[in-house]
Amino acid sequence: MTKTNITAAILNVESVDAQALLQSVARGWSGAGIKVAGVIASSRGLEEICTAGTLRDLASGHDFTVALDAAPEGSSCHLDTAGMEAACTGLMDQIPTAEIIVLSKFGKLEAMQRGLWSAFAAAKASHKALLTTVSAKHMDAWTAFASDAAWLKADRREIEAWWAGIKQSAAPQGHRQ
Repeated sequence: MTKTNITAAILNVESVDAQALLQSVARGWSGAGIKVAGVIASSRGLEEICTAGTLRDLASGHDFTVALDAAPEGSSCHLDTAGMEAACTGLMDQIPTAEIIVLSKFGKLEAMQRGLWSAFAAAKASHKALLTTVSAKHMDAWTAFASDAAWLKADRREIEAWWAGIKQSAAPQGHRQ
């Protein structure tokens, strides 16, 4: 049996609500007793200024505000770096005990090794299953970080098959089905 890549990304496309998909699968896994850590983005009515107004911690339900009311001078981006890094700090203690880490997005900040970067790096270093989304403009940075990552369609069945493959390849030889 081929070992399944424990790191996977979904390519962000405008026609799919990838955050809703991530939240749905994470809830399903949690409901099945799987220990999930991570954050999911929500615009919270701020679509005009930022696609992510908050990051919700999957374990605690705490919302971290990650959108500024006004972009800093010289920028059009409303992303609050401090809010992103606070969300990341909140995740660091959860990663060692999680079975899977679901992170909203590997984006501009992560490409610059900021934002959720430390959570991505900790998940990868601990050899934990990691699921995220990546936009086309950050594919090169993602590939440099996780060249062995699987690319998944934004499809619940494909995500569940990826997770089942990880569980199957991790099972002791005598317990595989």
